[in-house]
Amino acid sequence: MDYEDLPLPPAGSTVVVGLSGGVDSTLTALLLKQRGCNVIGVTMSVWDGHIPAVEAEKAFHDACYSPDEQENIEDCTKFCKENDIEYLVVDVSAEYNREVLDYFTSEYRNGRTPNPCIRCNRFIKFGALLEGIKKLNIEFDYFCTGHYARIVRPKEGLWGTDKRPCMIACASDESKDQTYFLCRVPSEVLEKVRFPLANIKKSEVFELAHKANLSAANRSESQDFIDIKYIDSLFGDKPSVPGNFVDTNGKVLGQHKGIEHYTIGQRRGLGVSGPVPYYVKKIDVEKNEIVLAVKSELNSTSLIADDFVWPGGVEPTDAFEVSAKIRLRSRTAIGKFERYFPGDDDKTEYKGQPWKITFDCEQYAVTPGQSLVLYKDDVIVGGGIIVK
Repeated sequence: MDYEDLPLPPAGSTVVVGLSGGVDSTLTALLLKQRGCNVIGVTMSVWDGHIPAVEAEKAFHDACYSPDEQENIEDCTKFCKENDIEYLVVDVSAEYNREVLDYFTSEYRNGRTPNPCIRCNRFIKFGALLEGIKKLNIEFDYFCTGHYARIVRPKEGLWGTDKRPCMIACASDESKDQTYFLCRVPSEVLEKVRFPLANIKKSEVFELAHKANLSAANRSESQDFIDIKYIDSLFGDKPSVPGNFVDTNGKVLGQHKGIEHYTIGQRRGLGVSGPVPYYVKKIDVEKNEIVLAVKSELNSTSLIADDFVWPGGVEPTDAFEVSAKIRLRSRTAIGKFERYFPGDDDKTEYKGQPWKITFDCEQYAVTPGQSLVLYKDDVIVGGGIIVK
């Protein structure tokens, strides 16, 4: 299918830019200002002291959810003042707690491994933040961020329909491509979204930022949504329930400290020794057991996913070949994608129509709760949640 890239905001248009204080978002705002746009910088505030800040060290350094948020806001304030850009902060902490933090802990406690960044983009950055801006009666033509991705529109109707929705396409810099994170942002929201860094390589971003003397060019970049050392603090509302590590035959190998501390494919931190290294193969919530196996036993030829988001709400009708990512850092894998119809022995409660993908090559550590993102011609054609 052929696609056309949507144009960047023209001179004179009013553009809201999501600012984090990092080099990508800061340069995005500057480029749009130089383009002749009326730029409004906005930062979403998510920190509310939900977790006690650690004063002895920079515990949350380079994390999105962090008590250092105020420092980022101060950096953004300084940048906007120096460049004559209107700036505001929108408090979305309540929505963040509900949609991201509560979801994160709930999924882990149910034996699944969620992606909080995908959840945040869908409900906070491209959801609650935009709603907060509208409540402030701020009119704007476009919303821009520093994501490395493109917005495209198919030249013909999608899947044989007459709909030509906005879709997410891969960025020019493959090493920084962030399309996986954006797979659940609805097409109707994307209509007013643009990514000015879509065709710029990361090395060029730093070069441009240094030439413009942006202090953000010297900052380290956010890596995770929270420092991993403090993940356990999110589960502090109730104690963990220990249980057994077992092998694939049910033999007890040791004791785990609570299923929320583990994910499929994990090897480190198990505290179980054997003739060969063990990895987490399955998390059984009902039995409160974690099944361990050798690495080769974690390969899968297929998976089932549900809770899909389709561009423009257009769900495909026929099976097709697709490239898919089963996690952020995995390479795309080719496979046959088709509707799945549960048999009488499948008691799973699915969210909508489930789909099955059968891979050409086995995939390692397919993980329930992670997002399955589907690509054709480097464009996202759907995104769902892996069930099994």
